[in-house]
Amino acid sequence: MPKVCLSSELSSPPGGPYSQIVIHDGLVYLAGSTPHTPGSGELVDGGFDKQARRAFDNLQALAAAAGTDLSNALKVTVYLRDWANFPAMNELFGQYMGAQPPVRTTIPVDLPGFEIEIDAIVAAA
Repeated sequence: MPKVCLSSELSSPPGGPYSQIVIHDGLVYLAGSTPHTPGSGELVDGGFDKQARRAFDNLQALAAAAGTDLSNALKVTVYLRDWANFPAMNELFGQYMGAQPPVRTTIPVDLPGFEIEIDAIVAAA
C-alpha cells in the first residue's frame, strides 16, 4: 500500500517542503504543529497558554483532515522552549488527549520564536 500525503489549510502552514500528514498502513503521521494561525501563518500572541492551545488545535485539525482525531493518538512528542511551561502543557495535554492518553516524550528545545511544537502518530479511524 503506497503512502498518502495530505495537507490542511485548517492548521498552521508547513515551514518547508514536507507533508503535514502522511497516512500509511493504518497509521497517520502528523508533522509538527506550531502556534501559528491557519491561513495567515501569523504567530499567536498572548503567552504560553494561547500558543499551546493553538498548537494543539492545529494538531487536531491535521488529525481531522486525515479522518481521525487526537483520541486515537498513539505517540506524541512535545517540544517546549521553556521547561517551566511543563505543568501548563501537561494540563492541556490531558484535555486534548482524552481518557486513554498516548505515550509521550517532552523535550526542551530552543524553538525559533515560539514556545511549543507538537507532532504525533495517530491510528487511522
